[in-house]
Amino acid sequence: GVRDVLFLYEENRCSMTYMYEYPEYLKIKLPKKTARRYPAYELYLYGEGNYAEENKNLLLTGIPVLFLPGNAGSYKQVRSLGSIALRKAEDVDFKYHFNFFSVNFNEELVALYGGSLQRQTKFVHECIKVILKLYRGGEFAPTSVAIVGHSMGGLVARALLTLKSFKPELINLLITQATPHVAPVMPLDRYLTDFYTAVNNHWMLKAQDLRNLTTLSVAGGFRDYQVRSGLAFLPRLSQHDSALSVVSSAVPRAWASTDHLSIVWCKELILATIRALFDLIDENTRQITEDPKRRMSVLNHHFVRHPAKIFEENPEVFTELPGIFMWITVKASKWTYSVYNDSDGKYFTFPLASHRKSYSHVYCENSMLDTSSWIYGCMNSNSSMCLEATDLSWKAELLPSTKVVMLKLQDYPSLSHIVIQVPPAVGNKYTLGCEFFKEDSRTVQLPVTHLLSFGLSSSKILLNSTGLHYNIQLQHFNQIYQAFKIYIESHCQSLKERKPSVYRLHIPWSHEDSIVVAKVPSLTEISAKLHIAQPQNDSRAPELNIYSSSDCQYEVSNTVLFSSYYPCILVFQIVRFHAGAFPVYIVSNILLTYGGQLSALRSTGQCSDFSLELVRTAKPYKVEPLISIVVFLQGFNWFREIWESLSLPEVDAAVLSSQDAWFPLVSLILFLFGTGIAYWSGVFFSTSLRLFSSLWLTLIRPTVLQKDKLITPRRLCGMLSLALVSWTTCGAFAVFLIYLQYLFKVLEGSTVHTVKPQSSMDSVPEASQPLANSKTIAEAVNSLKMHVTILNLFTWIVLLNLPSLIYWLKNLRYSVRLDPDPCRSTAIVIVCILEILMNSSTSEVKSSKLLKIAAKVPLPLSVAMLAFGRMHLYRVPHFVTFSLLLHVLCCVV
Repeated sequence: GVRDVLFLYEENRCSMTYMYEYPEYLKIKLPKKTARRYPAYELYLYGEGNYAEENKNLLLTGIPVLFLPGNAGSYKQVRSLGSIALRKAEDVDFKYHFNFFSVNFNEELVALYGGSLQRQTKFVHECIKVILKLYRGGEFAPTSVAIVGHSMGGLVARALLTLKSFKPELINLLITQATPHVAPVMPLDRYLTDFYTAVNNHWMLKAQDLRNLTTLSVAGGFRDYQVRSGLAFLPRLSQHDSALSVVSSAVPRAWASTDHLSIVWCKELILATIRALFDLIDENTRQITEDPKRRMSVLNHHFVRHPAKIFEENPEVFTELPGIFMWITVKASKWTYSVYNDSDGKYFTFPLASHRKSYSHVYCENSMLDTSSWIYGCMNSNSSMCLEATDLSWKAELLPSTKVVMLKLQDYPSLSHIVIQVPPAVGNKYTLGCEFFKEDSRTVQLPVTHLLSFGLSSSKILLNSTGLHYNIQLQHFNQIYQAFKIYIESHCQSLKERKPSVYRLHIPWSHEDSIVVAKVPSLTEISAKLHIAQPQNDSRAPELNIYSSSDCQYEVSNTVLFSSYYPCILVFQIVRFHAGAFPVYIVSNILLTYGGQLSALRSTGQCSDFSLELVRTAKPYKVEPLISIVVFLQGFNWFREIWESLSLPEVDAAVLSSQDAWFPLVSLILFLFGTGIAYWSGVFFSTSLRLFSSLWLTLIRPTVLQKDKLITPRRLCGMLSLALVSWTTCGAFAVFLIYLQYLFKVLEGSTVHTVKPQSSMDSVPEASQPLANSKTIAEAVNSLKMHVTILNLFTWIVLLNLPSLIYWLKNLRYSVRLDPDPCRSTAIVIVCILEILMNSSTSEVKSSKLLKIAAKVPLPLSVAMLAFGRMHLYRVPHFVTFSLLLHVLCCVV
């Protein structure tokens, strides 16, 4: 599953963008107050060559666009947008041009540490005010800024509207690239989740106030394994008339999935963005239009359905057809025509009266991919010529190798003829085709594999007719856990050269289509997976559209073999949608093992081995049923009222179900994943410990095992020192230091040679000395096993706190203290606990009155962790800390 997510996806179909001149980044001077408040952040203006030289005096006359980088992103990522926009401006002789600004966020890890998101948002607000001041006094001075945000930069842009002092009219266009709008990918601290909650709640509650802001969210598709496309769709409640979410594989003229970084430089996608920006310009104001309807029309034109025409806001309904071309009447229901070096233009007319009774639709295609009009509807029924007609080219749709039109005859009762224009084509070669058909004859239903079939189901369809277009409805394909392969095999009657076939997987409830172009004849494999599950109020079925060659036969199947592939595709979807929850399940398994070791210590006096205890105690039936029962009961109002009266947070599984990201057996499979990873991490940890112990023995003489007090003045000073470090610098830094100290202690303990202390030799009879030694060795082994488990548990706590440590180290030159610090208070408690635990032994724990409670608590803590920690990873250390606190009390009481 991991291999499929990381490596088995479509090849990179994006072209690289190149700069024709050396890119330059002009630093914009900020007000002293702003620069002092945000010392790590900067604002730049992008330029190249002469354009960069001309703008050094900052006398700007263009349209301002602000680029916001994402997690660990660079301000220099603006260069693809800026360079292509500059080339486009040169094409129109700088009648219009854009000034691209970019913010330097110091490449902060805001996807993992949310403490700086609010600071970034406020800085962007200051940047917008500075940018607009640069244009003050100009003839066409802008009053708003367009924003392009990559990854978390898009979320920061949306957060601007939550600021009390921010005026919504300062931005009228927002384009986000691979931004996780719905939820954070890894919710590692509460600042991150609180930020998301505040932004999404504001956009849902204030949706009516956001109608003047047009928002476009572009997701990367399956190549982007960092941010799955389902997270990049704007929340449904905010899907008003001015919001649009698309996947890059569905964007016309791009038709390519992008990874998380290539989405900022993918030439095909950048070209679509720049073309849209230029079409958004109002000729009167020379700025982006203030009309929200026009903005949405332009975005739909370039990102949803492209008619192979240059955008026009109000295209002419009627157009004149010059009569200088030859007029040819075609009465057949199917027609194809090839053009090569044709010096004479022609009009082919198709009378509709003879076809209306027998057929319901007409389909036409044209492989000439220019932007001129080519298909018309005529209302003159008495003449073989048509001088004035309706331009139907706006109903066309551009595909990779052709442009197509599908018309329902019932929708055009006034039309008497369809007219196809074939202009002179000197040196050009292309083909046209039209056919009339009944919808039922070209629509076929194909049942798809579902979860309970376990991959044993198989469906096959043979398309024998010689049509140009087919629709295959994929029945019951509506959930994210459904994933399978579709195989299309084409056979042709002759070996002549023909146009390639186009296969489109069309998802009607979201813009996530994927298109494959295949040579004919061939065997083509199409991966069918969903980014968004079907909404409850939507009954439309996904379709496989086949734009075919007329003399070819197509065989479509979705056979899946249980033995090899089906488990992999199910696991693929689980990894893609729930990989972020792995740490919760791993720690839950280790915590159950830890509880089992305490129980064994209480009942037998011996601490069992980690791997054996994991196999014995980490069982999903101990934790999963209770969570499922709670989720079920939360569907009843009376239970929900009781739950809310107790001030308990919502169970994460219920939230995921509402987002259509939860499906049967997923929690069980994730728990088994956690068991496997916990087991092998334990094996790796133990093996590494043995290797380092051997190395330690060769370098340093082992110390003598001696009984010592839990708390000494020296240890108390160390504890206070680390607590002070946590309070004054960074909590994660203190946690990391105590972790290294604990690791060193365990490493040292694993190399200790047990010898009888000299002070006790006189008091122990000589005959009983071997027995005393064996008991001491057994006690040391028990203690070592317990320490290894605690250290294994603590390793994951360190990993979950690592992002804030990295953030603190990176910003150390600006501030010694991390503020806000998500783990400061937790770190102080952990330091105190581990300072005591690392010097403890199982002999103290065995005699404790609290051992029974300490042994039973890890089970309910594991249940609580899975219930409330899947979408809130920062809660995991709290559950572990509470369990270890009881262990400390066992050493004392």
